[in-house]
Amino acid sequence: MAASFASRCSRVGRSLFSGLSNSSLGSAHEMTHNNYFSQQRTFIQMRTVLKVVDNSGAKKVMCIQALKGKKGARLGDTIVASVKEAHPNGKVKKGKVVYGVVVRAAMQKGRCDGSEVRFDDNAVVLVDKQGQPIGTRVFGPVPHELRRKKHVKILTLAGHIA
Repeated sequence: MAASFASRCSRVGRSLFSGLSNSSLGSAHEMTHNNYFSQQRTFIQMRTVLKVVDNSGAKKVMCIQALKGKKGARLGDTIVASVKEAHPNGKVKKGKVVYGVVVRAAMQKGRCDGSEVRFDDNAVVLVDKQGQPIGTRVFGPVPHELRRKKHVKILTLAGHIA
């Protein structure tokens, strides 16, 4: 965090003093930092809209609260969410407050072997208060880190395990 703050301050300094001799180096440096900051992915936090990847009837939910940690939720964490879009004949209806387990997150997560797993979207599987899934099928890839978080039932319902 301190390094990114220092780099932002140095960019401000370069823009104020445009007559520096290494201004061409500064512009290349700025471009790499701008690309880095625009692609930075963060935790799943309040008001994050997530895709529902089970057949419970909901299409999209909005996170109300992450039940673990102050910063937000990551892979395998449980959240409280509100249903924003739903199928008309589903088990859950629009506006209902539900629990969900994050099964795909755009923020990278490091694995024990040194590799990192990151998905293109944020996705959730809806569960009840005891942690049992509401739906009977899970669509798309699901990481095996859920086994450590004691969500084995979700892994058995999933087709692909990443």
